[in-house]
Amino acid sequence: MTVNLLLTGATGFIGGRVAAAARQQPGVRLRLLSRRPAGGTPEAAHIRADLADPSTLHGCCAGVDVLVHCATRVGGDPETVTAVNDLGTRTLVAEAVRSGVRRIVYVSTAAVHGRGPFRGVRPGEVPIAPASATSRSRAAAERYVLDAGGVVLRPHLVYGRGDRWVVPGLVGLLRELSATLTGCDARQSMIDADALGRAVVAAALPGTGPRPGSIHYVNHPDPVPVPELLAAVGALVEHRPGDTAPVDVETALARAAGSPRALHHLGMLTVDHWFTDDAFWRELDCSPGPRFAEAFARAAPWYRTIMAGN
Repeated sequence: MTVNLLLTGATGFIGGRVAAAARQQPGVRLRLLSRRPAGGTPEAAHIRADLADPSTLHGCCAGVDVLVHCATRVGGDPETVTAVNDLGTRTLVAEAVRSGVRRIVYVSTAAVHGRGPFRGVRPGEVPIAPASATSRSRAAAERYVLDAGGVVLRPHLVYGRGDRWVVPGLVGLLRELSATLTGCDARQSMIDADALGRAVVAAALPGTGPRPGSIHYVNHPDPVPVPELLAAVGALVEHRPGDTAPVDVETALARAAGSPRALHHLGMLTVDHWFTDDAFWRELDCSPGPRFAEAFARAAPWYRTIMAGN
């Protein structure tokens, strides 16, 4: 059976992995919706449209069986973020419903819950409490998808080749501190981008995906302790010696005071963000991939290259 799959955000970090995974599925006919369709993908049809301009979305879902929505505006002024993530998603979902799309999957974020702490949280156990304009707009987008019977996927920290936020931010933090952080035993839910791409496609395929109107955390089942995370980044990306002078959280906050990005990552690391949804992987018969240490070691050379010039 042929499945016509429309993907938004294929030029992005996560959407690109979803596109790669979709191309490996027999019977999937891929269409890519983007403001600036990328070249080099003749096997996929391109639809030029802009989530910030609802008029360009008219008819974009004609003949589509499955919509996978990965496009997101992260950061920027609140008006633009709302226009893309909130209003753009509303229009896109309405087009999907009007066109008879059978399945809608939206890649959101666990950040819709706010700052935590979250310890072993399962879907439905904590409220929506976004702490930023981006997260508020993505929470609104979730509601449009769920009201249409779609599926919402919430990863927390996504890493791997192409990541410009999680690990680069941790490198920046280590450079600000010039030390090893101690007294922080928080755990973080994480997932390798390739594993996430495969999971999104598995959730999207008719007959194999989660039930309509459901929400799932899509992370590796084993959360990563912050000391292990920082040690891996320091050793494999920054080549920091293991005996670097330690500092406690209070001292780290003072040293990072001049860097908003370092403060953001430090604030995240000091609080548990551990979300669990083992049933998701079992029901889809999809592997979450290797544990963090192995998956991160594969990505480390790429991180070293991009961080060398920063």
